[in-house]
Amino acid sequence: MDGKKRADVKIGQHVSIVLKQDQRTGKRTEGIVKDLLTKSPNHPHGIKVRLEDGQVGRVQEIL
Repeated sequence: MDGKKRADVKIGQHVSIVLKQDQRTGKRTEGIVKDLLTKSPNHPHGIKVRLEDGQVGRVQEIL
């Protein structure tokens, strides 16, 4: 599942995100969702989340 719909992304899920500084390369970072930062029901580039380690990025895939 991709992370474009807010309803699909839940706190505690294991996800793959792209950090802001990695958007050009598309390098992905994995982690556990701590907070959902996007308020709208969907987003074309992925729902923005904060991982438990504090990193912020847009969900590319729900693992």
